[in-house]
Amino acid sequence: MTQTQALSRRRVLKAATGTAVLGMVGFPAITKAQVDTIKIGHLTPLTGFLGQLGVYGQNGAKMAVEEINARGGVLGRKLALTTEDSVNPGVAVTKAQKLIEQDKVSVIIGEISSASAGAIMEQAKRLKALYFNTGANSDELRGANCNRYTFHIEGCNTMYTKTIGLWQKRQGLIKGARWYMLTADYAFGHDLARVSTRFLQENGGIVVQNDLVPTNTPDYSPYILKIRQANPDFVYLNLAGVDQTTFLKQYKEYGLTYKLAGGVMDTIPFWAAGIDALSGYWQSLWYHGLTNKGAVAFTKAFTDKFGGPPDNQAWGDYMGMQIVAQAMTEAKSTAADKLIEVLEKGMKFDLLKNREGFFRDWDHQLLQEMFVVKVKEKDKAKDKWDIFEIIEASPGPDESLELIQPTKAENACSFAT
Repeated sequence: MTQTQALSRRRVLKAATGTAVLGMVGFPAITKAQVDTIKIGHLTPLTGFLGQLGVYGQNGAKMAVEEINARGGVLGRKLALTTEDSVNPGVAVTKAQKLIEQDKVSVIIGEISSASAGAIMEQAKRLKALYFNTGANSDELRGANCNRYTFHIEGCNTMYTKTIGLWQKRQGLIKGARWYMLTADYAFGHDLARVSTRFLQENGGIVVQNDLVPTNTPDYSPYILKIRQANPDFVYLNLAGVDQTTFLKQYKEYGLTYKLAGGVMDTIPFWAAGIDALSGYWQSLWYHGLTNKGAVAFTKAFTDKFGGPPDNQAWGDYMGMQIVAQAMTEAKSTAADKLIEVLEKGMKFDLLKNREGFFRDWDHQLLQEMFVVKVKEKDKAKDKWDIFEIIEASPGPDESLELIQPTKAENACSFAT
């Protein structure tokens, strides 16, 4: 080997060695960057008849992540949120699987449709990943279809029904009254009609009719004419999303005077209907008119950022992220089994309400206050969003949070493995 050849060979070996060292140094740095981010999956309908609610939920979740990261993240790591449009149950299944298996998220939050939430729950259980339901109401998700890997921040249908129902009962409005129901023809509506009918009948009410209504129904005149013919005391809505808005507008146009009530109320569809189309007493999981310090701060921050106040779905997804962060901090881990352990022990959460909440260990429903609200007189509304005044918290300040919950006899849950 000549001197030139030897020099060239040493240069090649030195370069190769340097590349290897750089590779060894660089690779751990990439891994560390990945480890330093806690990935959260967020599934919610951003299109379809629940799309408006989903957009508010997305805004709430994003704002929570920004706040959490601004105060240092969780366990010294920043949160990274991936939001996907879960427009129907089939899409929800596919995207839940992708988020868990490919994107490696630590938990999933979100959803509004009970059918889609049920599909996500099945994937969470199968893949042993945590799911926090922030918008689906069906009692069956907490009962016959419950599983240990799902926690429910949204109230169930029984909670909504009992909140307004117990108030109506005290006012003497149920016993002997005739109720005409309009029910969304899918899992949420069927479940809500079942629990609402049970409560009304147990307290002396008479359900004279229950019409099943397809989603995105554009014309409610056939139903409204049937209501007029039945001459009930109350019209009871088990509808959701834009269907609430469409019915309320058309009911107002027909000038019917039968009192309106319902098994559930979402603020956005009521805002869309406008205060002229609204009347009566309703129930709400959360409302931006609450005056406690946390609620006022949240409402101001959301309004400053997005140009209008948060609705109950924005609150739900915002709280979902805050609860996840608090649970991870308490558990000192992102592992599902560690999070389940601390959540089942009854850790308390500031829910931007008057009372703290906590999860029941046997069905993972968040125990919390709800509110009876009354539609404001138009001349007292400060703006287009100021449509309610809060009448009372339910349960009351001296009552158990179990008061509005389904009992084990009403909605049994078994965490089968």
